[in-house]
Amino acid sequence: MSGDPAIILLAHGSSDPRWCETFEKLAGPTLQSVPGSRIAYMELAEPSIDTVVSEGVTSGTRAFKIVPLFLAAGRHLRKDVPGMITELEKSHGVTITLAAPIGENPQLGDAICDVVRQELARHS
Repeated sequence: MSGDPAIILLAHGSSDPRWCETFEKLAGPTLQSVPGSRIAYMELAEPSIDTVVSEGVTSGTRAFKIVPLFLAAGRHLRKDVPGMITELEKSHGVTITLAAPIGENPQLGDAICDVVRQELARHS
């Protein structure tokens, strides 16, 4: 990783384990191909952002980049998550940057189109 920040894939979280499993499967290819990447949940599930950052600090990581698995930036990404980041930076002495939500990436629109085409092909 040589100086690159540790990637945290951030999902909202749910008390329903099936919901979390969906995001863990979605994150799987990234977690397998990007060394040191982790999934974290904003609330209602573990590991939390605090847990992932704490474990990273214990293993010597000083910089993190949060990639939100959100379709758009609403209240959580505009207010709640930046507040969490500020607290984590203060309490752990680390640097944390917040990427744009995954839904703002045009590649996701292309992937959705591919899924829709596959569904249409299955039903024709």
